[in-house]
Amino acid sequence: MFSRRKFLTSSATLSGAIASQSLLPAWAQSGKANDMSGRSVLSGTTFDLDIRQTKVSIDGRQGNAITVNGQLPAPLLRWREGDDITLRVTNFLKQDTSIHWHGILLPFQMDGVPGVTYPGIKPGETFTYKFPIKQAGTYWYHSHSGLQEQSGHYGPIVIEPAAGEPAAFDREYVVVLSDWTFEDPHRVFAKLKKMSDTYNMQQRTFGDFLKDAKGMGFSNALRERKMWGQMRMSATDLADVTATTYTYLANGHGPEDNWTGLFKPGEKVRLRFINAAAMTLFNVRIPGLPMNVVQADGLNVQPVEVDEFQIGVAETYDVIVNPTTDQAYTMMFESIDRSGFARATLAPRLGVSAAVPPLRERALLTMKDMGMDHGAMGNMGSVSAEMDHSKMDHAAMGHGSMGETDDMAEMQAHDHPKGPGVMNTPMNPVNRLSEPGIGLENVGHRVLTYSDLKSLTQNPDLRPLGREIELHLTSNMERYMWSFDG
Repeated sequence: MFSRRKFLTSSATLSGAIASQSLLPAWAQSGKANDMSGRSVLSGTTFDLDIRQTKVSIDGRQGNAITVNGQLPAPLLRWREGDDITLRVTNFLKQDTSIHWHGILLPFQMDGVPGVTYPGIKPGETFTYKFPIKQAGTYWYHSHSGLQEQSGHYGPIVIEPAAGEPAAFDREYVVVLSDWTFEDPHRVFAKLKKMSDTYNMQQRTFGDFLKDAKGMGFSNALRERKMWGQMRMSATDLADVTATTYTYLANGHGPEDNWTGLFKPGEKVRLRFINAAAMTLFNVRIPGLPMNVVQADGLNVQPVEVDEFQIGVAETYDVIVNPTTDQAYTMMFESIDRSGFARATLAPRLGVSAAVPPLRERALLTMKDMGMDHGAMGNMGSVSAEMDHSKMDHAAMGHGSMGETDDMAEMQAHDHPKGPGVMNTPMNPVNRLSEPGIGLENVGHRVLTYSDLKSLTQNPDLRPLGREIELHLTSNMERYMWSFDG
């Protein structure tokens, strides 16, 4: 029998869950497939969107979000290639806001970046976006004002191709990944400005040094630690903001809320993954279920079957899976530093779930990840003697992304200004398109690399390049400042 206390606790929990679910768009609620007719999403050519602050519940905790039409994530916008779109956006916040249509080809005045393409949307004002749809695929939209994106101001876009989808499927789901903090995002940023590793609780210890000494010898272990110390960097610097403050979300659901998408055994299910995180790179896998990648950043690619892929901030990947048995599958989304995860479930019916795999051991950065290729520069001893640690570009690391292809002479020839925002230059960045993300090198299954992605159709513009512009990522990580070419 329930005690009065248990009854009140259960009622409060149920009320919170109902309130939380009511903030979710229909497409993001568990057990509800995207309605292909468009009834459960915002579709058509004219849209009214309002931006306001809303109370939300994430894994049972209450927080404040910036929402679109009172929803987190924002409504799924379904457009059609060839249509002309009108979107009236009204700002109910006390500060300026904006919407940037990420990856959409449109007139620059409609791009939605305050201070660059327009002044933004003032409190109480309405701005009307109008533009033609010249493409198809999976995209997303988000605020470009302040740190509103970190507070929930993001949503998915699906553009149906005029000629029909080249890849066949029976049903589809949009899966929006994001990172959520109950802290004020401005406080998070202020902490990073004061100490860039404030959220890194996985620093190497003296015990790790003893393990290294046992494996590589005391002298080499000491030399390596000295190199990292001279660079004022950490081999565990995989993510600046971690699960110390983040809850990782899938379609607005925390790991405990467990978003669920339904399927019938034998169906081909299209999953449109969107990384709407402000900071986090995710490692995506569905144990026991291979994924056929058919689209990347809205562009159709030749299908490639993989077991895992890394999705960077703002990237989108479409995959098709074919679950043939009457069982549930866990969609696992580990943060790149393995400090936490989001998860969701594919299931033949509600209430069924699969085991959630444990977090894997976090990886360590190497000198190659720092823009320092030992193979090109000699052994560890000569590297330590030759390199000028004060001139190494901290931003050249890319945390698992590809590096640039310039050799050292070219880098010196294309040097950029120094100053408070540019403390370093890369020593030996290399092309890493054929490598999986950091920590995925030896997982024992197929991992997607950028070189695996080949366009499904030939580029219609085969002219040779007429001009090349080289950009370098520059930074001062200690002051948390980021730039291009200084």
